[in-house]
Amino acid sequence: MRAACYAGDRTLTVVEREPRAPAAGEVAIDVAYTGICGTDLHIFHGAMDKRVTMPAVLGHEMSGAISALGEGVEAWSVGDHVTVMPLGNCGHCPACLRGNTHICHNLNFLGIDSPGSMQGSWTVPERLVIPVPENLSLEHAALAEPTAVAVHDVRRSGLKEGERALVVGGGPIGLLVACAARARAADVIVVELSEPRRALASELGLRTVDPAAEDLDGFVAEWTGEAGADVSFEVSGAVAGIETALQSLAVRGRMVVVAIHSTPPPVNLHRVFWRELTIIGARVYERQDFEEALRLLAEGAIPADALITRVEPLDEVAAAFAELESGRAMKVLIDCHSGDGDD
Repeated sequence: MRAACYAGDRTLTVVEREPRAPAAGEVAIDVAYTGICGTDLHIFHGAMDKRVTMPAVLGHEMSGAISALGEGVEAWSVGDHVTVMPLGNCGHCPACLRGNTHICHNLNFLGIDSPGSMQGSWTVPERLVIPVPENLSLEHAALAEPTAVAVHDVRRSGLKEGERALVVGGGPIGLLVACAARARAADVIVVELSEPRRALASELGLRTVDPAAEDLDGFVAEWTGEAGADVSFEVSGAVAGIETALQSLAVRGRMVVVAIHSTPPPVNLHRVFWRELTIIGARVYERQDFEEALRLLAEGAIPADALITRVEPLDEVAAAFAELESGRAMKVLIDCHSGDGDD
């Protein structure tokens, strides 16, 4: 089989590898599609060289079909359509002992800390496998992981029906957050500088605002009757995004930090104090978020076709990364078996 590997220095290679047979308690998955995400780009840019082991098989947003079962695996059958929640926890750290296994202190994030899914066959513990609904295509199911991120963000916010939610940043995760919030019958606005991203959000039926062209404070005041938003989601990763997300909140509003800020940004704590605001962290997801994400995808609440810009063969992985890096694409999937013949 073939696998896409990061070899350092912004270099991606497609190599031949022997599939690993599943050990006891594991399953082998014939990978159909793997999505490229922002974390993969961070790895490609060299920002995670101290964490990955090179050559590193990338990918954790995936779908596929079970191809082999390890000893003792009885809950699955060969041919089952599945996805994987790529979080391997240790089970004994303080976070795990408190039931927060998704943010384990010793977390093995598959596709970062260990080999990922951008290969023809991927062997993983059966406890990480989640069934794909029968009416959901494998192409669309490859969006389960990023959708689970968005579902977790919205769940952490405590968003209720009818509340006003401001999503700051209209990239892939931002639009998924907006769609997940809309699925809870919230009133959602997306703040985004990029015209193409605003156009796509509008195609999805989401209201947008350009903060460079409009008085955002006035817009929010008119939208909320001077009160402010109940919830904001900071998905931009920019200092200005944090300022917007905080400034736009109502008294006792909640801001969810979704984006990764690798450099600690300044935060207006006086605003937090003055309005009794709550700042909420949201890192990855839990199993219930994955299950809800698959339900939303199967029901069409997440517009997968509109979000998937391109599907590229594994041999074109370098070009696919370049396309995503350019900002021209929303979500690019890698067809992990294209060109494999009978492999």
